[in-house]
Amino acid sequence: MGEVNSVLTVTADGDVRIVTLNRPERLNGVSEELHRRLSEVWRELADDPGARAVILTGAGRAFSAGGDFDHLRRHHSDRELRERSIRLDRMIQTEMMRFPLPVIAAVNGPAVGLGCSLALGCDLVLIAEDAYLADPHVSVGLVAGDGGVTLWPMLTSLLRVKEYLFTGDRIPAATAVELGLANRTVPPEDLQSEALALARRLAAQPPDALRATKMALAVVVEQLTRGGMEAALAAERETMTSPDHIRIVEKLASGARRPAATAKEA
Repeated sequence: MGEVNSVLTVTADGDVRIVTLNRPERLNGVSEELHRRLSEVWRELADDPGARAVILTGAGRAFSAGGDFDHLRRHHSDRELRERSIRLDRMIQTEMMRFPLPVIAAVNGPAVGLGCSLALGCDLVLIAEDAYLADPHVSVGLVAGDGGVTLWPMLTSLLRVKEYLFTGDRIPAATAVELGLANRTVPPEDLQSEALALARRLAAQPPDALRATKMALAVVVEQLTRGGMEAALAAERETMTSPDHIRIVEKLASGARRPAATAKEA
C-alpha cells in the first residue's frame, strides 16, 4: 500500500496499517496536499477489510511541525482556501473521532500545532523521550481551531489547557504523560517497535467488541466537543486574516528562510 513520493503514505504490516506523514525535509509541515490527504485517509482505512489497527507517525526527525509557511501565507489572500481549510479541519477532527479502528500515535519528534492535534486525536499516544508537544496557534495570531480547543479539555485540566494554549509553550514528553496528553514515553530507538507491538495486541482483540467500545466512546466525545469545535473553527477562520497573524507570519517567514521552517513550530 502507499503512493511513491506521496506526502502521506500508508503501509501494511499484517493487519496493522502505518500512516506516515511524509514531508521530512519540511519537518512534515502541513501543506495543502497533506491537509487534504489527512481528511481522506480515515475513510480509506475504514474501508480496508484487512485493517485491524493503525499507527500514525512522521517520517524523519519530526512527527509534524504544524502548518507550512507557504501554505499559511496563501490563506491571507485566498478566501476559497480559507473556507476549504476550515472544512478540512472539521473533517479531520470528525473522521478521527468516528474512525472505527484503534489508532496509536507514535510521536517520534516535535508535534506542533495541527501536528499536536493529530497526535492527541489518536486513541493512544506513545511519545519518544526526546519529543515534545506544543500548540502555539495563539502565538502566531490564530485561534486553536484545528483541535486544541476541542481535544485538550478532554485530556487534562482546564487550568493546564489554558496555560499551554495561551502561551504556546513546549510540553516535554515526560510532562505530556503527567498531564494525560500521552500514555507513556519510549526511548526513541524503540518507539516504532513498541507502537507496532501495541498495535498488534489491539488488532488481536475481538474486533466487534473493540469497535463497538470505541464507537460508544466517540458518541461521548462528540457530544462534549461539538459546540467548542464549531466555535473554535469559526474563530480560526476570522483570525486567518487578522493583522496580528499576517504580521507575525510574514516576520517569521522572512526571518526563517530555512528548509524545514514552519510557522507553528515557532
